[in-house]
Amino acid sequence: MTKTFEEQILLKDKKKKGQLPESLPIIPLRNTVLFPQQIMPLSIGRDKTLKLISEYSDANRLIGVVAQKESSIENPSHSDMYEYGVAATIMRVFDMPDGSKSVIVQGVQRIRLKEFIQDDPYWVAKIDELVDIPPSRDDLEIDALVMNIKSIFQKMAGLAPYLTAEQTSMILNVQLPGRVADVAVSALNISTEEKQEILQILNVKERLDKTHVMLNKVLQTLELGNKIQSDVQDEISKTQREYYLREQLKAIQRELGDAESANPEITEIKEKIEKAKMPKEVYDVTKKELERLGRMSPMAAEYTVSRTYIDWLVDMPWSIFTEDNMKIDAARKSLESDHYGLEKVKKRILEYLSVRKLKNDMRGPILCFVGPPGVGKTSLGRSIAKALGRKFVRMSLGGIRDEAEIRGHRRTYIGALPGRVIQGIKKGGSINPVFMLDEIDKVGMDFRGDPSSALLEVLDPEQNFSFADHYLDVPFDLSKVLFIATANLADPIIPALRDRMEIIEIPGYTEEEKINIAQKFIIPKQIGEHGLSEKQIKFDRETIKHIIRDHTREAGLRNLEREIATICRGVAHQIAEGKISKTTIDKKNLYTYLGKIKFFSDAVERINKPGIVTGLAWTAAGGDILFIEASKMKGKGNLTLTGQLGDIMKESAVAALSQIRSQAEELGIKDEFDKIDIHIHVPAGGIPKDGPSAGITMYTAIYSLLTNRLVRNDIAMTGEITLRGAVLPIGGVKEKILAAHRAGIRTIIIPNKNANDLDEVPKQIRDEIKFVLVKEVSKVVEIALEPTVKSTIRVHNNGVKPKSKKTKSIKRSQKK
Repeated sequence: MTKTFEEQILLKDKKKKGQLPESLPIIPLRNTVLFPQQIMPLSIGRDKTLKLISEYSDANRLIGVVAQKESSIENPSHSDMYEYGVAATIMRVFDMPDGSKSVIVQGVQRIRLKEFIQDDPYWVAKIDELVDIPPSRDDLEIDALVMNIKSIFQKMAGLAPYLTAEQTSMILNVQLPGRVADVAVSALNISTEEKQEILQILNVKERLDKTHVMLNKVLQTLELGNKIQSDVQDEISKTQREYYLREQLKAIQRELGDAESANPEITEIKEKIEKAKMPKEVYDVTKKELERLGRMSPMAAEYTVSRTYIDWLVDMPWSIFTEDNMKIDAARKSLESDHYGLEKVKKRILEYLSVRKLKNDMRGPILCFVGPPGVGKTSLGRSIAKALGRKFVRMSLGGIRDEAEIRGHRRTYIGALPGRVIQGIKKGGSINPVFMLDEIDKVGMDFRGDPSSALLEVLDPEQNFSFADHYLDVPFDLSKVLFIATANLADPIIPALRDRMEIIEIPGYTEEEKINIAQKFIIPKQIGEHGLSEKQIKFDRETIKHIIRDHTREAGLRNLEREIATICRGVAHQIAEGKISKTTIDKKNLYTYLGKIKFFSDAVERINKPGIVTGLAWTAAGGDILFIEASKMKGKGNLTLTGQLGDIMKESAVAALSQIRSQAEELGIKDEFDKIDIHIHVPAGGIPKDGPSAGITMYTAIYSLLTNRLVRNDIAMTGEITLRGAVLPIGGVKEKILAAHRAGIRTIIIPNKNANDLDEVPKQIRDEIKFVLVKEVSKVVEIALEPTVKSTIRVHNNGVKPKSKKTKSIKRSQKK
């Protein structure tokens, strides 16, 4: 332990001082610092310290007292104690009932620990005696510091409750400057580190400076705390005064018989309640809540909650109706002007309107539009509201997982609100809006409940006339609302909810429909949005057809609209730069705006070897074509299936192979199945595929492979197969036919039992495609396969194969 220069000067005169021994027993203190001349009671509990006090219990025995750096350490080491401390005299020792001792000590002199010479049974250390470095005589700065410290301490005594009058009197009577600093700091409620810092300063002037800064800091903290407390007290006093005055005013108003005018807010709410024309049950609940509100203080926490609840009850459109547009022709024209096609939906809305005209109290229907993305389901709801003359409310259900989103939160929760159904009705401002529940097939569920189950009451005509939201806690009539749900798929909707809705399927658009929609709606809209005029840009019909065929592959219209928007942006850019003043988009300059062709009809090019067949599939985005490829190799009779196929599709492949093996002799197949392996692959392996409708396609692929006969490249097929060779009906016929038409296929094989589904196919498509209806899979191969093997590299002649006499085929236009 090195000594400072000041300490070395002081220690030179040690012989003259000679007041303290060379070593002292040491007591470490927690959470406090002992100063010279300070009297302090100590509670002794450590074993080492108890042994020390037992041996030094006589009065006037000297010990060393140092502060501990960390109060949490029970058995401190030498490094856990501060180097500077105080030599103290034991004044008195008390034995406590719990076996511990209480000691009263008085600080004598500052000391510095040189080294520890004993650890057991208690600590003993060699010490250096330290004395203060006095200031020079007649130092006015010292006198000023002492005066300021005493003055600040007096101010603090009036603000800090822990400072007593005795402590203030003591510091005022102290004359020695160094002693003034020690007394002031020892009385403060500050950290051990700050007190230890003052203890270690031997230069009296420096100690006074540091003490002065410390006292000023504590005084500012006390003054700020006192100001905050004063402000709070003033606010409380003001609130209490207002409360007393308000209560007195209420009492005066009651005596005068004019209690209602005591609170204008209550009077205003009461007038709103009368104008709301609520049902009696709701009226009674609202009046009761208003009486409760009138008895509350506006400053109470419950006041805002109760007021918000009453506002919701008052603002709901309990009796506000919008008159339906009963002119059927006008409603039809309105629907026609907004949407092209969609005859089934328009017919259903006009039927509802017709019945509503005859029966005024008819409940609103609950419809569900199911179809691929981009076919106009959401915009159709807005168009229906416009045609009926009703308000339109849209609520997106995608990703909702909390039941409270539908039913609301109970008012016991902080920040509670009604569910989104009630919020939508309030926003619409009428009791009979068109309410769209968008993306109902994407509702989730978790630990917070099942929103789909909560929707059961909303969408049940037998229950929704008294729908109970958890927040309102009163019945609300939803039977007048025209609910329209939308979904891409009907399967994810829970059966109970699906059963409550009238499902209307909206299939994808045909090419002709897309052309008409683009000309009537999309192109004028995009021209206007890009600041162009019809004189500056024109699209001919053939160009639109090229955009649809070469740059989009979808059931809806979103990509078509994006491509047209891209063209409009390109034209707007050229006009803004002054390169052109107007243009007509044709096949020649289409490449300039949209780039290279994105989609090709590759059915012709891909079917160039035996074992490749064009099939039809249904997806959430509409119909699509797919290719089934089969190959054989030497092996042990194994069947390999690849292309991310589902279990049902794999079973279809196994059933097709089993049927062929059972009929091998009749079919003229000479391969020994136990000596070859067959591999069936469905390209686009990154996309999962499943379903039974590829059964006849897989059968044809295997048959083509084993007989080494090519499949016609202008034909596609769909149908389920059985082990006895029967062809069973499948779903999604219209979407599959539209996909085949988009791909340039003009002959389609479908199950005989799907004949009625062809009525839903637009007449134009039926006229352009030849449909072959089959009952047995044997007929499929007769129609689909070429009679002889041809070159593996085929050239498409754009011709149509002549009909076989055995082929059972019909054109729907002729049948009708």
